[in-house]
Amino acid sequence: MKIFRHYEDVPDSARYAVVAIGNFDGVHRGHQALIAHATALARATGAPLTVLAFEPHPQEFFRPGVDSFRLTPFRTKARLLAEHGVEILYALPFDAAMAGKPAEEFVQDVLVRGLGARGVVVGADFRFGKGRARDAAFLTEAGSQSGFTVEIFDTVIAHDAQKISSSEIRAALKAGRPEVAADLLGHWWTIEARVEHGDERGRLLGFPTANVHLAEYLKPAFGIYAVRATIVENDKPLGTHCGVASLGIRPMFATSTPLLETYLFDFSGDFYGKHLAVELIAFLRPERKFESVEALKAEMTKDSEAARAALDRAGVRC
Repeated sequence: MKIFRHYEDVPDSARYAVVAIGNFDGVHRGHQALIAHATALARATGAPLTVLAFEPHPQEFFRPGVDSFRLTPFRTKARLLAEHGVEILYALPFDAAMAGKPAEEFVQDVLVRGLGARGVVVGADFRFGKGRARDAAFLTEAGSQSGFTVEIFDTVIAHDAQKISSSEIRAALKAGRPEVAADLLGHWWTIEARVEHGDERGRLLGFPTANVHLAEYLKPAFGIYAVRATIVENDKPLGTHCGVASLGIRPMFATSTPLLETYLFDFSGDFYGKHLAVELIAFLRPERKFESVEALKAEMTKDSEAARAALDRAGVRC
């Protein structure tokens, strides 16, 4: 997949495309359905398929300094979009100039002169332009006047009549319900980051862990999780392992920032400096402080047994 950070002076090979516009945070089942619809339209017209999204997410621009809410930082989002057949990603900077651009100018500057869009696909709740003043109906009219088609994709509903949205997925994760989030996402929610050296307390306790910081990710419910983790180096998977992970601030050995510490079952090797992609499968219990290190070690053994059972119930194989 080719990635462009600008819309001016784009090569012809990346223009005249069908453009799916949205934030695509999580690349959930609704996003996947919209992309599939855009793919069919692109194939029917012989045009390339592109996605237009913004980096940073507009909410990060308007609300700087708040805790991260993102389900997928840029690296993860790009990978997921590529897996769903996106050929070109326009990751346009969302800054003061973009935030202040009226919808009429966005259509002409970005979609017409910049990308030469042949078709645009957006969700039913799409809004754009300064102050989010315009909607999909306005875009449809602007497209008819400017020479590109617009298709408005209906909201996707889950089997329980629940709207599939990034907001619902965030709520499920914050409530410690990763299985609900996975149903809406169409895949297990994953935290992917570089493994860092820690204080090696896990090794001393008999449970050596791979430690990663949450950084740009949403902070889900703190506690102990059954997980599946893939070790990645240079974007190549090196192996997948089941495990148990502690996510939070470690009440026994407090940390200043939340940390994900993952113990991989039946693994021996060096993962420092590599990336670890950790899928949250099941929430086992909240964090808590124990009376002694021995009590903590005993609980960690129970957590490992509980994680194996939860992974088996979920049908997860490693």
